[in-house]
This record gives sequence, C-alpha cells and structure tokens, in this order.
Amino acid sequence: MGRTHERISGRLREFIEAQPIFFTATAPLSGSGTVNLSPKGLSGSFAVVDELTVAYLDFAGSNAETVAHLRENGRITLMWCAFAGPPNIVRVHGRGEPVFRGDPRWSSLRPYFPNIDTSLHGLRAIILVHADLIRDTCGYAVPLMTYDGDRDLHAKRFSREDDASLSAYFEKKEFIASSLDGLPGLPLPLPPTPRNGAGRDNAQRS
Repeated sequence: MGRTHERISGRLREFIEAQPIFFTATAPLSGSGTVNLSPKGLSGSFAVVDELTVAYLDFAGSNAETVAHLRENGRITLMWCAFAGPPNIVRVHGRGEPVFRGDPRWSSLRPYFPNIDTSLHGLRAIILVHADLIRDTCGYAVPLMTYDGDRDLHAKRFSREDDASLSAYFEKKEFIASSLDGLPGLPLPLPPTPRNGAGRDNAQRS
C-alpha cells in the first residue's frame, strides 16, 4: 500500500503543490515535552525548492512551537492528504530550520513565493525542510471535503502591523519568545524586513 520515494518530483510534486492545506508535526527532545501539530494554509505560502527540499512561510500567530522545536532538534514531519479526487497521503520526514530575517539566505528563498503579499500576514520566518524520508499511503479513510477558499481574517488582522508593532505584539505573547516547554522560540525583537529583497516584502505597511 505505501511507497517510498527517492525525491519530490513528477506526480508526487504535483499532488503536494495542489493541496490547499498541509500539516506539520514537531516535538522537543524531552519525553515529557509537548508534541505540536499545526495546519498550514494560505495560497502561495509553500514551495518545492528542489527534489529533496521544501519551504513554507511562517506567519504571525500566538505561538512559535514549530520554530522552537526546530531550533532545538530540527525534527519535523509534513503531511498532505487528498480531500478531493483519488485518495492519497504524503509525508515528508526530515530536518528543518527556521530562516529568520537578516539571514543571508532570506533573499535567495523569498523568490520561491512570488504569489503572496507577505506584508499582509506578518512574515516572521521561512521554514526550510530537507527530506530524509518521503512516503505515500492510501488515504482510503480520509473524508471527501470541498475547498471553498482561503479565509481573509489573517490578512485583515496583520496587514495593519509594521515591523515595530509586530515585534511589540509578539513580545506581549507568552509563547512566542519561548515555547510551551520553555525552549527558545522566535528571536525578538524582529530584525527589519529586508527592503531590497525579492517579492513584496518591501511593501511593509506602516
């Protein structure tokens, strides 16, 4: 039933890129630590960088569990499942890292996301994942559901923030600079949004 793939290419890549939602799972090294599972959406926020590397945009929110876990140990699993069409589940097990503003890799990664205005969403990191194991399974028990479109609530909430106000927002949240288990999370204050980067980062609102 399940198959292992050597790379993200062909129909496997087409399937991944066509899904409107995927899920990320991370955990701290501590056996008593909090396992985290997060849904990821927003059209244009995911990209296949090469046949063994994917990336997604990490936007503003009330927690930073994924960032904290990746900073501690790098382990991550990404999962896509078909809610329409032929049943399928794809998992990428790998090693991830958050690339923050000010990292020299930022300007080379931003062009992979040309179709989303990040200034609307409080972009705080780019999550880069290198695949160690790529597997698909049947997905026969996954329900059929329809995709109606992205919610506009996230953009409405964070489009009014600039670099300074976004950092202030994060500093007020209990589980942004550190995780639920006290691991280092998002480094604060945020570095300024690059003004000469690719894409629409330099459209930051004020």
